[in-house]
Amino acid sequence: MLFSLFSNLVDTFSFFNVFKYLTVRTGLSMFTSMIVVFIVGNPLINYFSSKHIHDPIRDDGPSEHIVKKIGTPTMGGLMILLGVFSGVLLWGDLSNPYNWFLIYIAGSFGLLGAYDDYKKIKKNNSSGVSLKFKFVIQVILALIGILIIYLFSDSNEINNLYFPFFKNLVINLGWFFVPFYLFILVGSSNAVNLTDGLDGLATVPVILVAACFAFISYVSGNIVFSEYLKIPYIEGVGEASIFCGSIIGACLGFLWFNAPPAKIFMGDTGSLSLGGSLGAVGIITKHEIVLAITGGLFVLEAISVIAQVISFKLTGKRIFKMAPIHHHFEKKGWPESTVVIRFWIISIILAMIGLATLKLR
Repeated sequence: MLFSLFSNLVDTFSFFNVFKYLTVRTGLSMFTSMIVVFIVGNPLINYFSSKHIHDPIRDDGPSEHIVKKIGTPTMGGLMILLGVFSGVLLWGDLSNPYNWFLIYIAGSFGLLGAYDDYKKIKKNNSSGVSLKFKFVIQVILALIGILIIYLFSDSNEINNLYFPFFKNLVINLGWFFVPFYLFILVGSSNAVNLTDGLDGLATVPVILVAACFAFISYVSGNIVFSEYLKIPYIEGVGEASIFCGSIIGACLGFLWFNAPPAKIFMGDTGSLSLGGSLGAVGIITKHEIVLAITGGLFVLEAISVIAQVISFKLTGKRIFKMAPIHHHFEKKGWPESTVVIRFWIISIILAMIGLATLKLR
């Protein structure tokens, strides 16, 4: 909105030309979303507390969770989404289809997460909606998003899969891009959801991945930089950097309230929407594999759950003391803060490796 307004004033006031720069608008979107979260944070926490909108704690989890976390408000993802949408709508180019694709994915997956949180609160247990229902709705939402990007994107790269570390290794997926994109969107959404189990555990890795893709989307949308780095040039995708900036700002603001001991949890409202959003950015920038590297912690958490389920069904034995894997280390006696910080360190390392793939080609 402000971007459109200032763009119309450029001929009259040349100073407003500065708002055409992606770097400036990305910084402003990050600052805006963070301030919005700071403003709405305490009122929302107080309101949720007064209405007893609390996250039911798993009774099979670490015993200290039942003592320390019971009664903590949930659905903090609502404040994250308010921040993200504020930053994008104010500073993004709303004529760009990539922005609307990202807004749709964040909003629709956020609504699904909010419904799941509502069911958990209403039933007063950690189950929420059934896994089958959640998965089916995620698939439907993702398919609509894929249709949006297919119809309104002018990119000729939609069918291509690029591999990092190689200059010319590209696979044309044909129509297989549909199930592949489906896997990315649904998989990334659920992976972040599984990671969100300790105070601040998912928030910082989301910030790191969003920061990486703010840079990736910027260089992918710049014909000079993309040619220099030997990555696909995608016209208009640079606008995704503003969306990523909004995620960074909103998550930084949320971390203020979510830092141990958390005053509020993001809930599925936040984790499903943030995970889906990161998957969406990976898709439009054509860096899906790099997304798996930078978001490797989320992949590890998801794999630990899958391996645990398969092992138990086939052998009756569990690989981990508890899944997702962060609970395994808690069960082994690691303090929650130790698990969180060490997982953050892993995320930082993976983010640096992911960015290194841009040059090592």
